[in-house]
Amino acid sequence: MMSVFALEGIPEVVSGDDLGDLVARAVVSTGTPLLDGDILAVTSKIVSKAEGRIVRSADREQAISDETVRVVATRAHPRGVTRIVENRLGIVGAAAGVDSSNTPAGTVLLLPVDPDASADRLRAHLEGRFGVRLGVVVTDTLGRAWREGQIDVAIGGSGVILLEDLQGTPDANGRRLDVTAPAVGDEIASAADLVKRKSAGLPVAVVRGLGHLLDDAALGARVLQRSSETDWFRLGSDEAWAEGFAAGRSHVD
Repeated sequence: MMSVFALEGIPEVVSGDDLGDLVARAVVSTGTPLLDGDILAVTSKIVSKAEGRIVRSADREQAISDETVRVVATRAHPRGVTRIVENRLGIVGAAAGVDSSNTPAGTVLLLPVDPDASADRLRAHLEGRFGVRLGVVVTDTLGRAWREGQIDVAIGGSGVILLEDLQGTPDANGRRLDVTAPAVGDEIASAADLVKRKSAGLPVAVVRGLGHLLDDAALGARVLQRSSETDWFRLGSDEAWAEGFAAGRSHVD
């Protein structure tokens, strides 16, 4: 049986903090020990804060540009301009993941440099401290094509399978599954967000009962990202139309 609970007692994180030590102290103070097979879902904000990934809010637009490797769509609206881009981590989303919510006044946060490596370090610290086998998922909030609202997804991971490949296995009726690959990393992240909540000061959740997903050789979060070469919708609709129109004119000329 799966259960999910938020880990209380983690203080405001600042640059230079030892995140593993802060989480370990919170575990001890709650009196609820980590168990073999637990998975910790950790919001990327506290990882970024601990790693000093902070810039002045006045530099936000430049920070977005610096983090961007490909522009997908740009839209002007009454409050300014929204850019949907692929960032240097391969994640497609708004503003390259540069975030101004739940940050100190006058600053914005960049995503961790390497969320998988951050998850590795945190897992190693906690496994060494408590003597149990764990998984760690670093989460962030993304919008979704064709759907309203946002959801938490996995942008980093260590020791846990994030994409479960069921191709070739039989379904409940014995039929072969040909394309089924649940994004369990994103499912873990979204389940954890239900108990962490956005403004409750609970940046870490423990997901219990999914020990079968633990794997020391599991790939990191890039396994969840579709490459632009296989993305049918790699451009926004306006951008795709403009590109096609320009190509058509060039062919006629």
